[in-house]
Amino acid sequence: MWDTFWHFLWSTIVIFAFIAYLMILFNILVDLFWRDHKTSGWVKAIWVIFLILVPYLTALAYLIVRGTGMAERAREQAMQAKKETDDYIKTAAGRSPAQEIADAKALLDGGTISQGEFDALKAKALR
Repeated sequence: MWDTFWHFLWSTIVIFAFIAYLMILFNILVDLFWRDHKTSGWVKAIWVIFLILVPYLTALAYLIVRGTGMAERAREQAMQAKKETDDYIKTAAGRSPAQEIADAKALLDGGTISQGEFDALKAKALR
């Protein structure tokens, strides 16, 4: 199969093109079924049928016709995931030491806690 350098090079190019097509196909299917909620089921079915019957041409047509919307939906999903991650980090991290000390100071000024209790809360917040 790889008798010469040119056979090896051609095989490498074909394998690269096939893997690139699989990546594009996966992105198209993800966009159709998980990101795009506005397109009807019939239109999605037609896209899938054409992806099976005429794969390369349909993939190229999908990227030309719907590429901009595909990028916008991917960006929106990434921003939503980042927001959810940031929200989780904020809730998991808790409050900052400065917030703890400010709250303790407000309690001290209000007469709710004594100076000794304030010092203990401040030391705990700074640990």
